[in-house]
Amino acid sequence: MKRIILYLWLLVPMLAFVQNDSGHSKKPKVCFSRGEQISYRVHYGFMNAAEGTMTISDKLYKVGGKVCYKVEIDGKSTGMFDVFIKIRDKWGSYIDTAALVPQQSYRIIKEGKYRKHEIVKIDQGNKKVDVKTYDYKKEKWKPNRIFETAENVQDLVSGYYYLRTLDFNAMNPGHRLSMDAFFEDSTYHFNMRFLGREVVKTKLGKFKALVISPEMPENSLFDGKDAIKVWISDDEKKIPLKVKASMFVGAVEIDIKDYKKGKDKGKSG
Repeated sequence: MKRIILYLWLLVPMLAFVQNDSGHSKKPKVCFSRGEQISYRVHYGFMNAAEGTMTISDKLYKVGGKVCYKVEIDGKSTGMFDVFIKIRDKWGSYIDTAALVPQQSYRIIKEGKYRKHEIVKIDQGNKKVDVKTYDYKKEKWKPNRIFETAENVQDLVSGYYYLRTLDFNAMNPGHRLSMDAFFEDSTYHFNMRFLGREVVKTKLGKFKALVISPEMPENSLFDGKDAIKVWISDDEKKIPLKVKASMFVGAVEIDIKDYKKGKDKGKSG
């Protein structure tokens, strides 16, 4: 349960591996800027369980021959959950500023005694990924592994920002979105539905919001057809505001707690 609650806040980017209906990415309209920072908290009932911060570096980086944004997510357990299993995770992605697809990503995971350090290089043109993982027992990097993947594949971090470029004005309630996501050693294809619009209350005030729900297979964890819902600001920024997951053991919620707009200033790195 502790790990499930922490990773639910990553549903925000996980739900963002969306493609247009043809399966090919269009040139995205960027609605965020360097220096932007968004913070969230995860809570189970009245208990705070975790918190996370998503930050776009104020510098640009050259990776894979592309000029890239560097985006990093820091997540950690809090409160009583931090007593039972201390979690300090870091996820990062270098995202092509033109096509908004990742060129490289990384994970540095610290969960109790568990450790993982992974670097993924993504060859979008040849639809391949090169995965390098550190062996903590032998204190050296394992041999690289190469995998086939899909066209315009996203990762957990980059997809979050690609989601914010979509034109929801062209969608009616019930519209289905699809996604291709590479994670660990596989490419996953998922579907989700645009449910419509409503007003959502957050710590930062009330917002007009877009509502999205993934199409979940039958399982013993989540309760109901639309068990997971995501609320995204219905404006030019498309900021994920809230996630609610209805489970058979109760509801877990992820709420925005702070937002700092970037200034889009900085130097290439």
